[in-house]
Amino acid sequence: MGFDFFMLEVLCGGKNIKMILIFLFVNGKCYGTQLHRLLKTPLTPIQKALNRLEKGGVITSYYEGKTRLYQFNPSYPLLNELEQLLKKNYTLLPIQEKKQYNFVKSSGRDHKLSEREHILNLFWERLAAVKEISFKAKTKSTEEGGWKGAGKGEVIVTREGDSVLIFNEKGSWKGESGQEISFSNIFRWTLDRAAGMISLEHLRRGWNHPVFLVNLAPSDNCILTSVDSHLCEGDLYFGQISYDQYGLQLNWRIIGPKKNEVLDYYYS
Repeated sequence: MGFDFFMLEVLCGGKNIKMILIFLFVNGKCYGTQLHRLLKTPLTPIQKALNRLEKGGVITSYYEGKTRLYQFNPSYPLLNELEQLLKKNYTLLPIQEKKQYNFVKSSGRDHKLSEREHILNLFWERLAAVKEISFKAKTKSTEEGGWKGAGKGEVIVTREGDSVLIFNEKGSWKGESGQEISFSNIFRWTLDRAAGMISLEHLRRGWNHPVFLVNLAPSDNCILTSVDSHLCEGDLYFGQISYDQYGLQLNWRIIGPKKNEVLDYYYS
């Protein structure tokens, strides 16, 4: 493991560039003060490293309002090879070190207990009103297999008391080849007001053998974020769910020895 990390630092030209590239691999985009805060690294070296990567053609930048955002340059000729190297290094990181790269959108302040309860209750009401689902899946590396395509279907929501919702999802999935396949899933959402979070489980192995997926807690007024990364057979899952006036969007990032995927679910 040490050799891999040493080689990556040598190839990248230093620790800051290595950290920036891994962060971009995991999250897709970044900005300077965000990296400074989350990676606990001085801002000036971070900015110099970003400028160096952009001049080298590895990354490109654009503006959202007054914020300058950076992302990988899709025209960089060695992008696939670079992502393979970054994925290998990320999967070898200790679990605690992985967490620092799992960026979640946040208002930057702690919510009071009454605010957290209000946010959770709003999400719970919206989850209970869900009737339809649509989703997209993509593999970020062109050299890997994985889920690629889109699907849609209906959701039948059943209440079990005031703190459990059962989602019965049925619909069709169309993969990259164009073949259409039916799908059926059962998920259990559980509201834990005392802990201030909502948990999500998959019931594919039966009601008495749930597969835990994630605990979600408020990170902003309209966003719940995974409390911790979920490790399943070597693959790391983390994500967040947000809502607007139209519905709920659940975003997953999955990274592991055989996976490098982004899943976007939209409930309405």
